[in-house]
Amino acid sequence: MMSHHSPYAPPVCLPNLEIQQAAQARQDQLTKPRGSLGRLEDIAIRFAGWQGKVCPDVLQPAISVFAADHGVSVEGVSAYPAEITALMVSNFLAGGAAINVLARQLNAPLQVIDVGVAHPIPQPAVCQHELIHARIRHGTANLRHQAAMSVNEALSAIHLGREAANRQIDLGANILLAGEMGIANTCASAALICYFTGHAPAEVVGRGTGIDDVTWQHKQQVVHDALARVAIQPPLSPLAALAELGGLEIAAMVGFYLGAAQAKTPVLLDGFIATAAAIVANAMEPNSKYWWLASHRSQEQGHQLALNFLDLEPLLDLGLRLGEGSGAAICVPMLNLAIQLHNQMATFDQAAIPQS
Repeated sequence: MMSHHSPYAPPVCLPNLEIQQAAQARQDQLTKPRGSLGRLEDIAIRFAGWQGKVCPDVLQPAISVFAADHGVSVEGVSAYPAEITALMVSNFLAGGAAINVLARQLNAPLQVIDVGVAHPIPQPAVCQHELIHARIRHGTANLRHQAAMSVNEALSAIHLGREAANRQIDLGANILLAGEMGIANTCASAALICYFTGHAPAEVVGRGTGIDDVTWQHKQQVVHDALARVAIQPPLSPLAALAELGGLEIAAMVGFYLGAAQAKTPVLLDGFIATAAAIVANAMEPNSKYWWLASHRSQEQGHQLALNFLDLEPLLDLGLRLGEGSGAAICVPMLNLAIQLHNQMATFDQAAIPQS
């Protein structure tokens, strides 16, 4: 058997603290008042620890977008029908979605992975990206009334996510971003966040794609019912909770985050759904969160509570709620600027400026 710590993989190492201290010492010698670049200094120091280099390499991001459908969509918790998932995957393949534009701007490879789309995916006239076919089942079951998937299906999705992370790392990526597509996935994400953090549905359930007040109240009730359904069972392992309340693309993101941390590669977390997956990954392997950076605070109301639970401070708040990995992608240029400031600024000695 593998370790009791996490049944899914080897343990996660911590970032190199000695190198971080050396990077901090360098920051303190740069030609500026100490600490005057604020969080940009912390970012550079963290990447030094992650890469094991006092002056870290510029970031080469890679993005994997996982797509799957949710049985709970029959409850009418989204502003869109389930068929939209397949159509949006087609849009990803054609290069027309927000994450495609951002990936092109970042020169980042983009993988599109079908983990459990329920409907046929139309083949676009011109394909910019190949679809990775890894469908475990045609969407999950309705988590309000039954387990979303079996434990083995959740494990299969975790394995697929880990493979996706390793593929991107093998191609030269040194920071990973995960995106998702799945109608009703904020409902599953809210259920997971409530389960793991203990917050009530009224605190965590948001408006997702932009639902009205009546639908929002109904969505809270659906999550409440799902939580009540699992509450009468014996305490669940993190994997069992993921199978009961999660989604196939969320489970794949769990594997993606675990695989990245095990490969000592930092992850830039996206919004609400990404953070729900991160909470599950953290429950399975508590050291994995030391390899994560929170990109932004989503407009989804429970996102800040989820970030607080992981003790993560988001870099930006731009009122985003798109998903797809878009919020994470937007942060990459800022991270590279932080690294270049750290690497290229002169020290006081180099500039022959006396330190006060």
